[in-house]
Amino acid sequence: MSVAVLAFYAFALVLIASALMVTLAKNPVHSVLWLILAFLNAAGLFVLMGAEFVAMLLLVVYIGAVAVLFLFVVMMLDVDFAELKAGVSKYLPLGLLIGVIILLQLSMGIGAWVTADSAASLRRAVTPDLTQIDNTRALALVMYDQYIYLFLTSSLVLLVAMIGAIVLTLRHRPNVKRQNVLQQMWRDPAATIEMKDIKPGQGL
Repeated sequence: MSVAVLAFYAFALVLIASALMVTLAKNPVHSVLWLILAFLNAAGLFVLMGAEFVAMLLLVVYIGAVAVLFLFVVMMLDVDFAELKAGVSKYLPLGLLIGVIILLQLSMGIGAWVTADSAASLRRAVTPDLTQIDNTRALALVMYDQYIYLFLTSSLVLLVAMIGAIVLTLRHRPNVKRQNVLQQMWRDPAATIEMKDIKPGQGL
């Protein structure tokens, strides 16, 4: 058994175990730490597959930003998870029913899956020759050259979704005092400052 095969089994086993611990851990901070471990092992599997760029994305984006953000949010909010879990038993039968329906749909879809004879040739037609070019440059040529319009369309969809989320969550509360910087800059000192002549022994 080669070193690559041993590394694959090691990464795969630790990935499966950490993914299970994400859902089974009682402490949410521990769940986030297990999630970071799962991302690390997934990055190792991508390196073994030759997809170094995707592995670096997992390390930089998901571990360096998303998982750390989850960790800070969970630690700072101090959510009472015992109270949240109190009503789980009430909705457990409905959740199990939905889970069974989803599993049945997935099994039906996988059972009816048929691979076309021309699928491999179609994939090779748009993929650069990996023996002549490295993985990262090949991915860039596919995304930013052959499918640039689809890539820009997906970025616009994400931009519209972000703007929609901001609009839906933006609330103007009348009882909250807000700072108006322009009004502070344009105010007249003569109209806002009043000089008082305080005589000795007198108060305001």
